[in-house]
Order: sequence, then C-alpha cells, then structure tokens
Amino acid sequence: MRRGAPENFSWSREFIVRMRGLRPLLTVLRPLAVLVMVLGSGAITAASVVYFSDDELAPFVAEKLPLPFEAAWLFVLQVHVVAAAFALPACLLLLSKTLRRRVPGLHRWLGRVTGGVVVLGLAPSGLYLSLFAKGGLPATLGFMLSGLIVVVAMVQSVRTARAGNLVVHRRFALHVLAQLSVAVTSRAMLFLLDAVDADPDFAYLASLWLPVVGSAAVVELLVLKTRPLEQPRSHHEPLSHSPRARRGPAGLRDSATV
Repeated sequence: MRRGAPENFSWSREFIVRMRGLRPLLTVLRPLAVLVMVLGSGAITAASVVYFSDDELAPFVAEKLPLPFEAAWLFVLQVHVVAAAFALPACLLLLSKTLRRRVPGLHRWLGRVTGGVVVLGLAPSGLYLSLFAKGGLPATLGFMLSGLIVVVAMVQSVRTARAGNLVVHRRFALHVLAQLSVAVTSRAMLFLLDAVDADPDFAYLASLWLPVVGSAAVVELLVLKTRPLEQPRSHHEPLSHSPRARRGPAGLRDSATV
C-alpha cells in the first residue's frame, strides 16, 4: 500500500461527511428546485409556441436568418421544442418515489419512452441546432458537450436499470435531468447577467458553460454524498475472520493467525 493512501482516504472521508451534513438543506431545496424546473419548462414551452406559427416570425428565428435549408432548420427546431417540452417534465416525474413504489410499471415505461425521445429526438435536433448557435464555436462546443452528456447518461441509465443496478442507474438519470435543466438555469442566468449590463457575448457563453459544467459537478457531489464510507483494507488484514477461514486442512489454526 502506498504511504499516502491513508491520508488521501481520510481527506475523502472528511469531505463526504461534510457533504452529508448538507442533507437537511438539500431536503428543503429539492421541492423548490422541482417547482422552479416545472415553471421554467412551462414558460419555455409557452414562449416556443410561436415557432409553429405561419403568421409571426419569432425573434429567435429572425436573428438566425438567412439560413441554408431554412425550412429544414425550422423543422428541426420544432422537433427540439416538442421533445424538450416532454423530456424535462417526464424526467422530473421519473424522480418521484411515489411513482416508483406504487406504479413501478409506469415508471419503467415512462423511462423507456423518455429515453427514446431524448436519444432519437432531443439530442440529434440539439446537435444540429448547435451548429448555428449564437456565440460561434465556443457556444457550439458547449451545446455539444451537454448533448453528449445527455446521450451517454441516458443510454447508461437505461442499461443499468435493465441490469438491476439501481444505484448507478440513479446517478446517470440525475445527469440526464441536470443537463435538461440547463435550459431553465441558463435562461435565468442570462436574464440576471443582462440585468447588470454584462457584456452580451460573455453573458451568453457564461450562462451556457457554467450551468452545463456546474450541473454535472453537482450530480457527482450528490452521488459522492450518498456513497458508503468504507475503510480501506490493509494488506495484512485477513480476508475472513470466520473460524473456518482460520483453520488449516487438518482443522488446526493457521500459524499466521496464532
């Protein structure tokens, strides 16, 4: 064993203990966060209805023009809007313990449908739209990173659920929800930065990258907080303390344990 391992483990253990001390605060904040996500998702969906109108040109669309294959771009945008309007509320519902315990079959089927919508609709359409993102290459890369996290996490979430590994399933499911929540937190952050007259280019990129990276970090901290605290086993520690393990072939105690 390396000499630094016990010290490293002690630091990790202390950090986890401190994170677990935040459990009461997280318990209080969770319903508030869910409410904010529901209201934010509803507001975004309501504001996106204009993308389906033939009589009105939305400002978001107008600032993109002219576009190559404009009709195709608008269709992809509409697919993205519909998929997002379903996916975020569905992921919030999938977090419900009541749903998982009382109607586990509905939880499984809703998870499968949501996985299909995200992987086949939301992520591909978001990837295409990111190529035309305001902010140039840094913005495109930010949207692509978020989409990549969503796809990988959703695939792993479904795979681990089918394998019965619910702990890892929860971790990846939280990553999906965290990245979908960027649609709400990013707009809120952009609104605040605009209110303090921040540079528009900086505000746009900051309100994209900070929620994307920050949401992933928060999920990992939450997962870390719930991991069991296990002491590392020393090289000299016997594998088993049972009487059978300490006896030799003739029923005598092993000399190493005397």
